[in-house]
Amino acid sequence: MKERYMKRAIELAEKGRGFTSPNPLVGAVIVKEDRIIGEGYHELYGKAHAEVNAFLNATEDVRGADMYVTLEPCSHYGKTPPCALKIIKKGIKRVFVSSLDPNPLVNFKGIEMLKEAGVEVEYGILEQLTKKQNEIFLHFVKNKTPFVALKYAMTLDGKIATATGDSKWITNESSRIYVHELRNDYAAILVGINTIILDDPKLNTRLDRPARNPIRIALDPSLKISEEAYIVRTAKEQPTYVVTLSKNDNEKMNHLSELGVKFIIQEDEKEINLKQLMIDLGKLNIDSVLVEGGSTTHGKMLSAGIVNKIYAFIAPKIIGGKDALSPIGAKGISFMKDAILLENQELKQFGEDVLITGYIKK
Repeated sequence: MKERYMKRAIELAEKGRGFTSPNPLVGAVIVKEDRIIGEGYHELYGKAHAEVNAFLNATEDVRGADMYVTLEPCSHYGKTPPCALKIIKKGIKRVFVSSLDPNPLVNFKGIEMLKEAGVEVEYGILEQLTKKQNEIFLHFVKNKTPFVALKYAMTLDGKIATATGDSKWITNESSRIYVHELRNDYAAILVGINTIILDDPKLNTRLDRPARNPIRIALDPSLKISEEAYIVRTAKEQPTYVVTLSKNDNEKMNHLSELGVKFIIQEDEKEINLKQLMIDLGKLNIDSVLVEGGSTTHGKMLSAGIVNKIYAFIAPKIIGGKDALSPIGAKGISFMKDAILLENQELKQFGEDVLITGYIKK
C-alpha cells in the first residue's frame, strides 16, 4: 500500500519536469482512511512546494492523515517557509518519505523536525526511483557543477554525417521529438562553434505543449561566431552565452553584447578549460547541460571527465566513407583497456531507431 501511494506521488512529481530547475521534482499525496484526499506537486521554481499544494487541494480536514512525499520536507526558510513546519501545524500523523534531501540545509533536519513534534516518519520508500528522477538535482547539490549529458545520433556504422557533411536526418521524427523532450529537461544546451557555423542551429525546444527553452552555450575560443547566426539574432529572447578565451576583438564583443549575447571569458587559457567552465556554470545556478556538439566537442568533453550520462541514438542506416565523422572525435583512447565504460544502460525504441542511455562509469 505504501508503494502504491508513493508511486502516485512520483507520477505527480513528474508533472513539474522542465519547470522546477534548479529545484527538485517533488510530489505529495495526503491519505486518510485509505483514501487520497489531497495531491500536489512542485509546479514552478520559486512557487509553492508539493506539500503546500497538496494541502491546498485537500478535499477534507487533513488532521490525523498520512502524507507521502518523494523528497524530504524542507526545514529552512528559503523562497517559501519550511514544509516540515506546515506539516506539523496541519496535524499530519505520519509522513512517508522516499529520498532524503542532500542539501546541508535540509539533510535529515526535516525528518528530525517532524519526529520532535511527534510525527511518525518512515523514509527510503522506492528510493531508487526518486533518486533517478532527481539525478540532476542530487548531482548539482553535491558537486555545485552541472549534471552533463552527451547526446548524439549515428548510423549503424557509427557515422554522424556523410563525408560531405550532410546529416539531415539520421534519425526519424519520433527520435527528434524525444530530443526536444530532453531539451526541456536540461537547463542548458552546449555546442561547439563549428556546429554553429555549419548548421546555424536554433537550439530551442519545439513541442506541442508548454515547455522551456534551454540556455544556449557556444564554445568559441577565437570568437568566430557571426552576428547573423540564429542564436545571436535571438539572444534577447533566449539566454545565450559564448565561451571564449580573450577580449581580442572588443568591438565585435561589444556589438554581440548589444544583441543580447553574454560572455564567459577564460583569460589565461590556451584552449577552453571545460572543467573550469562547469564550475563557472554552477555559479550561474545552471544545474544541467545537454551537449549536442560535433565530434570534436564530444571528444573533448569526454576527455575532460565531466560527462555523466550518454544518450546515443542509432538509426538502421549505413553510409560508409572513411572521411565521414564518428560521434566522438578529438584525440580519443589509445588502448582498449582504457576505454570509457557505461553502466546502468537502458534501451528505448522509436520506430526503427534505438536509443541507448547509460552513465559514465567513474
